[in-house]
Amino acid sequence: MNQEVIKELEQAQLKAEVPQFETGDTVRVHNRIKEGNRERVQIFEGVVLKIQGGGARTTFTVRKESSGIGVEKTWPLHSPNVEKVDVVRRGKVRRAKLNYLRGLSGKKAKVKARMDRK
Repeated sequence: MNQEVIKELEQAQLKAEVPQFETGDTVRVHNRIKEGNRERVQIFEGVVLKIQGGGARTTFTVRKESSGIGVEKTWPLHSPNVEKVDVVRRGKVRRAKLNYLRGLSGKKAKVKARMDRK
């Protein structure tokens, strides 16, 4: 019975429209930040390293290089603080988790673009 209650609560927390992106895609995350009594949206653009979890607990990690230093952030996919996720370009990768990008910098840290035909 407890599992049923938990499932119902998690279903209520899910977003109606979930953005479609995969590991290796370059995305622009619009993150809602609260500073005192003001609220603003900050954009974080980078490559999706991994997507993990399921249901309401799904999280995704985005990595970017800022002034030669790698910065990673992890967000819950269904968080109210994540306003929207825009896909800038699709990436062609053969792994589910791109941990190898952490050791690379500059041009070597780029992911090839995927050329989809419709």
